[in-house]
Amino acid sequence: MNLYQNTQYIEDVTYVAELMLPWQKLKGKSLMLSGATGLIGSFLVDVIMEKNQRDKLDCTVYALGRDRKKAKDRFSKYADDPYLVFMPYDVKMPFVDEEIGIVDYVLHLASNTHPVQYSIDPIGTITTNILGAQNMLDFAVDHHTARFVFASSNEIYGENRGDVELFDENYCGYINSNTMRAGYPESKRCGESLCQAYKTQKGLDVVIPRFTRSYGPTMLMSDTKAISQFIKKGIAGEDIVLKSAGNQYYSYQYVADSVSGLLTVLLCGESGEAYNIAEERSDMTLKAIATVIAGINGKKVVFEIPDGIEAAGYSTATKARLDGSKLAGLGWKPQYNIKEGIERTISILKKTLSCNIQ
Repeated sequence: MNLYQNTQYIEDVTYVAELMLPWQKLKGKSLMLSGATGLIGSFLVDVIMEKNQRDKLDCTVYALGRDRKKAKDRFSKYADDPYLVFMPYDVKMPFVDEEIGIVDYVLHLASNTHPVQYSIDPIGTITTNILGAQNMLDFAVDHHTARFVFASSNEIYGENRGDVELFDENYCGYINSNTMRAGYPESKRCGESLCQAYKTQKGLDVVIPRFTRSYGPTMLMSDTKAISQFIKKGIAGEDIVLKSAGNQYYSYQYVADSVSGLLTVLLCGESGEAYNIAEERSDMTLKAIATVIAGINGKKVVFEIPDGIEAAGYSTATKARLDGSKLAGLGWKPQYNIKEGIERTISILKKTLSCNIQ
């Protein structure tokens, strides 16, 4: 079984495709995204392709990624669909394709997004966020793009200084830039600044969705974020391994709601603005998340000391809750709270992975 054969997953895709958004802005247009096979990117591709089939949106999707076979397997439903064009591409290299004309929307979603990658490939983490952003921005300018989207992160806020409970879009926390782990948040900050530079100097329309810790059935099994590791244990019916006291208090978001937030920013956001994609119903401590997932399978939470590579990639932030009121002001409202999202993720992946194993 693949995701396209899973009723719950199709429900999620359909739910986003039926939202009351100004979809007409995409009618007959073209959209290019890096990171097309990632957690966020792959779900977004499915939504646009579903919208094409349901409502004749006729939006051409240029899906960029490094692995053609991976993309072919992931988007098998659309193997012969002319509106989905996969293009092998490493965003750290300049992108030149003389056969492509105007591309109406360009989204830079590619990024190293989990702790082990931060620690074993800190250079790639930084260059994907900075050089990758510049290459995509240059492409957008050259191809007369109407709007550019840079996928940023809750990590740009750094450590909560104890002065606020929720981070709004103007908050500036503390990051020790003279560390290896700072490569991810600092390069995301730099990517945002680069977008503002292109807006001012090149006249490019840019918007910046700031994702919080996203999860869902499109997650990669190689993902080493804590919530992803918990979910993998939950799928396997094993005890949940917690590698800290679990007091970290973060915002999370189910992938369907992350993508609906992304689309809201893309289609309704004000040029030059950043928007948190978060809502308080999905704020929870790591220990509470571990307990929820353990309870689904009647298992328990066990504690384990992380190895050096894992520990080096972990965020040092103990509280990172985002204020989503600015995005809510555009009409965005998530469908699922964190408990519902986790239960849905485990249900979908259990069915999908068990069928593949058999």
